[in-house]
Amino acid sequence: MRSAFDFAPFRRSSVGFDRLFDMLENSGNGGSENYPPFDLIRSAENEYRIDLAVAGFKPEEIDITAQQNVLIVSGRKQDESEQKGSDYVYRGIATRSFERRFALADHIQVRGADLKDGLLSIELVREIPEAMKPRKIDIGGSQRREQSAIGSSGEQPASKQTVDAKREPENA
Repeated sequence: MRSAFDFAPFRRSSVGFDRLFDMLENSGNGGSENYPPFDLIRSAENEYRIDLAVAGFKPEEIDITAQQNVLIVSGRKQDESEQKGSDYVYRGIATRSFERRFALADHIQVRGADLKDGLLSIELVREIPEAMKPRKIDIGGSQRREQSAIGSSGEQPASKQTVDAKREPENA
């Protein structure tokens, strides 16, 4: 299913935003999958947390993988009915396998994860490399001396030095 908005004009005039446009165009796909439910929380300017409700799952049954710009959280429940010998009258806690994918922006890193009281919390932080951070450039902060291309004397313009250099061999 394609979105109702046509991104073609933006694709033609933008460089490096292909992934963003693909994500916007395909955002309608896969919307029916809503298990397990999750919350996305912004705890500080560059810190985020994803809380997933994974009641009934143990830490060893959950796999968290961060690759390039995607965070994949998957869970596979071990068959407990054979181990306990219990016969459920009603089973309301979902124990089906799941896989949730989260698209991460550039420079988002997974700091850690914790499972407590059936809630899986994944800590994320945006770490922008020092070279990509904005920096203030002072105007006139550096004192440049004009160096001549010919000779070492900076007091005469290059054109005068050239004229003087031509006269010297004639006089010698």
